[in-house]
Amino acid sequence: MNDYYSAHPLRYHVSMPAQRIRQLGDPVLRAVCTPATPGPEAQSVLDDLRDTLYEFRRTRGFGRGIAAPQIGVEKRLIYIEIDRSPLPLINPVFEWQSEEKLRLWDDCFSFPDLLVQLERAASVRIRYLDPSGLERRLEATGALSELLQHEIDHLNGVLAVDRALDQNSLCTREEYNRRISPGRAESA
Repeated sequence: MNDYYSAHPLRYHVSMPAQRIRQLGDPVLRAVCTPATPGPEAQSVLDDLRDTLYEFRRTRGFGRGIAAPQIGVEKRLIYIEIDRSPLPLINPVFEWQSEEKLRLWDDCFSFPDLLVQLERAASVRIRYLDPSGLERRLEATGALSELLQHEIDHLNGVLAVDRALDQNSLCTREEYNRRISPGRAESA
């Protein structure tokens, strides 16, 4: 995905305290974030996002990505990690989204015990800056496509609950695991 952290291994292994994850109802989750400038300030937030993601995984057992407003920072910053491959994103924007859709149950660190059935584009292409300020492009399908859309929505003050298909598209995690389909939720 992105080799920034492998090229900066000390930065990758230094652990900072996890930040408090803002929960559904906190107004910062509805803010439209402002652009971030690559540099020490953005890197500090990306490090906080990484450490908060790790702590959430440790305590809740899932998690692939987190956006800056979820820790109270109204900047266009996202940290994703899939299969131990870090993907720090600064100012990501969509260049393209497929007309083909995925229907899935989604959840979020900001409401971890609630799942939402929604649709997302099956494929996307985004443009973003890496932590060193280089412009990058990324094409994604499937789970990564869905995750990018989920996290970029956070930067625009949009939550998964806003994208629910209908009034029957909300479910607690307990009920989902009991009745709908154990192990199939896509976790942010």
